[in-house]
Amino acid sequence: MTARPLDLDFVRSFFPALGAGPAFMENAGGSMVPETVVRRVAGYMRECQVQPGANAAIARDASARIQRGQMTVAAMLNADDDEVVIGPSTTRNAMTLAAALKHSLAPGDEIVVTDLDHEANNGVWRTLAKEAGATLREWRLAPETGGLDAAGLAALLSERTRLVCFCHASNITGAVNPVAELAAMAHEAGALVCVDGVAAAPHGAIDVKALGVDVYFFSLYKTFGPHLGTMYVRRELLRRARGQYFYFHGEDDLPLKLNPGAPNHELTAGAAGIGDYFEALAAHHLDAPAASLGGRMGQVFALAGRHELALAARFLDFAASCRRLRLLGPGQGSNRPRAPTFSFTIDGIAAGAVPALLEARGVVANAGDFYAPRALQALGIPPGEGVVRCSLVHYNSLDEVERLARALDGIVSGQASAGRSIA
Repeated sequence: MTARPLDLDFVRSFFPALGAGPAFMENAGGSMVPETVVRRVAGYMRECQVQPGANAAIARDASARIQRGQMTVAAMLNADDDEVVIGPSTTRNAMTLAAALKHSLAPGDEIVVTDLDHEANNGVWRTLAKEAGATLREWRLAPETGGLDAAGLAALLSERTRLVCFCHASNITGAVNPVAELAAMAHEAGALVCVDGVAAAPHGAIDVKALGVDVYFFSLYKTFGPHLGTMYVRRELLRRARGQYFYFHGEDDLPLKLNPGAPNHELTAGAAGIGDYFEALAAHHLDAPAASLGGRMGQVFALAGRHELALAARFLDFAASCRRLRLLGPGQGSNRPRAPTFSFTIDGIAAGAVPALLEARGVVANAGDFYAPRALQALGIPPGEGVVRCSLVHYNSLDEVERLARALDGIVSGQASAGRSIA
């Protein structure tokens, strides 16, 4: 396969909201949506907003559009359609899964969670352990890398370990964890593996079979899609899980048994627009596209990933040069892979004050704990203070990263000249 460099003008033409306005760097909170997705959602609502089924042509059309969305999400994961649950959010999906697995735990069983994860893949398992009488074991992040290491997991595994929950990438530090290696360790101990991929999925192709996980979560609205969450559940585990829908949906009704209320119709249909977008990028950039949608998405992600590496390198260079900026997670020269999600503090400036200062300089960012207060505490950030977060995806440009660097330099220089804290 040969591929041209990422054509940013072509990419950005799908995202009218980007326009010529501020540089949008709050992608980890929710990415922009391409026109292809908007058209799919609007088309469903204009043309077949009915109860899907087989009783009439319009209902069959609705069913086909929803199924195409389901198939698109499955292709994004290299999973089978009936192993993918599309629900309202990752948090809600995790809660549903926890309820479905509760019957399989007994007092004395052990659940491993981390102090790195977003609360969606954290608090729900802590609650489950308490309700089931299981023992909770906390796998602590390595402060020097902002990620998780195999030694930390090995110290926690035992013959009583039933479930190991961790993130593919941190939504705070950006550190990418070696999922396949860690999953193999957990499986060798006889445990199930549940991975939060929300912070990783926007930046690369996900292959749940190659990763060897039992559960994988991610959020479509952070991956260029509508406001939905999805989870892959390995078919054998999905069959063993207790159904959470009406009693007449049997235990073999996959994946509906873990989708109480069924998926949102128009938004699930809209998810097919993610595939449309990647197909357009593949046709524009690739001389030898892969035979499958999942394969073509992987090729496009590889192209986008090279662009994101250049964006990240530029920001890391700036962060290393700014003495008053403390970057969390892998920095310049680190061997630890990372996503282009950058959380930091600035000496003398409250994190909560920075987004407004950035917006005045043409950059959209955010501040807070991002539902990962345990990680911030482990990294020495006092409760309530939070961090600034700037997060990039493939439609961001080097010019925008330069704008961010100039904005931060101006904020730091201006505060230093003022000689006082900004709070």
